[in-house]
Amino acid sequence: MSKTSNAMWGGRFAAGPDAIMEAINASISFDRRLYAEDIEGSRAHAAMLAKAGIVSDKDAEAIREGLLTIKSEIEAGEFEYSTALEDIHMNVEARLKALIGEAAGRLHTGRSRNDQVALDFRLWTRGQCDAAIEALTKLIRALVARAEECADAVMPGFTHLQVAQPVTFGHHLMAYVEMFGRDLSRFADARTRMNESPLGAAALAGSSFPLDRDMTAKALGFDRPMANSMDAVADRDFALEYLGAASICAMHLSRLAEEMVIWSTAQFRFVAMGDAWSTGSSIMPQKRNPDAAELIRGKIGRILGAQVALFTVMKGLPMTYGKDMQEDKEQVFDAADNLLLSLAAMEGMVATMVPNRESMRASAALGFSTATDLADWLVRELGLPFREAHHVTGALVAKAEDKGCDLPDLTLEEMREAHEGITEGVFSVLGVENSVASRRVYGGTAPEQVRAQVKRWKDRLG
Repeated sequence: MSKTSNAMWGGRFAAGPDAIMEAINASISFDRRLYAEDIEGSRAHAAMLAKAGIVSDKDAEAIREGLLTIKSEIEAGEFEYSTALEDIHMNVEARLKALIGEAAGRLHTGRSRNDQVALDFRLWTRGQCDAAIEALTKLIRALVARAEECADAVMPGFTHLQVAQPVTFGHHLMAYVEMFGRDLSRFADARTRMNESPLGAAALAGSSFPLDRDMTAKALGFDRPMANSMDAVADRDFALEYLGAASICAMHLSRLAEEMVIWSTAQFRFVAMGDAWSTGSSIMPQKRNPDAAELIRGKIGRILGAQVALFTVMKGLPMTYGKDMQEDKEQVFDAADNLLLSLAAMEGMVATMVPNRESMRASAALGFSTATDLADWLVRELGLPFREAHHVTGALVAKAEDKGCDLPDLTLEEMREAHEGITEGVFSVLGVENSVASRRVYGGTAPEQVRAQVKRWKDRLG
């Protein structure tokens, strides 16, 4: 062994290759999070082994009691983990042997760490789908409540971040309800697909013992056992699909967070953020920084990064299990933690933000936001082709710009200079309130439509 290579290991690895191998091989530092799933799966497996006559009822009972003791020790912070035992599975098994003796060795009958880890990780990810659905439901409820309050609060709608047409703040918030509603359905769909049990696949080929895989699947809340033992231990689609849903959801959260950052600026003043979700400046006493929103906006980087990382781990692996797959968990754990944190923070921000109706309404009246209403009126009332109506409206916008006023401030005579057929009735569509009220088409911004969508979501959520 060269002096140079010893220097490269340095510090904690000075003991040589044994220390390096233990460090790279052990996963107990992070997969200890799977303890509850590991114990749940082992209890179901032991009960099945006893019913099938593979182990005695006495041994199965000892295993059950020992596993419950281990779970209590872990939850009380009294369990001693060992990196030499590599992972949560071997740590639990070693402790079980210390508690009940020889019977502990019978628990692994008909089972491999390959199907064991696949089971534990699948159970954990299924639980994260449930947690995401619950958190999304709370956020959607908060958005629906604010949308109902602001169903008639006029604000500017934007394209290219330029004022486009007046909308209502309630309608804007309901757009995010639809987006998060799709996220909710994605997690539910992913949960349905992952709800098959890999337990009993053993190392890769199944087992020669008469295992009742339907029994363990049912005991663990799965719809059925997985149909192919090789696929059962090789598959990580469930984690990738969870990360896909999480990445899209984080992107939606980032978009809403960005809007909240914009809305809370002095230039917009559309909302005031709750004090709990803002911080002050260390040097500028007037500042209220939307830190929570900015942090949520940034979470997409690590959540999407986790998906890319796991895709990269899995992309070239031959069937069935490779140690590479030990790299499947840390990024999923991190993504799940940050997604749930972001959802909870966004729910809090939505629930406590204070809309500024006056500022939103004043901004909605800027930028000739009712120009499309004018063009529509010319088509509807005068029978102009839309392209001609578009041209006439453009001429009127130019006239208003020259005068330094908005469209409703032009006189009827000035409007007739652009088209002699224009009548007094045109002013009925030029106010921002009139504009939003006219958008009664299904899915439109009219307050009555916003309230209808609010009711639909209330009924859906129960």
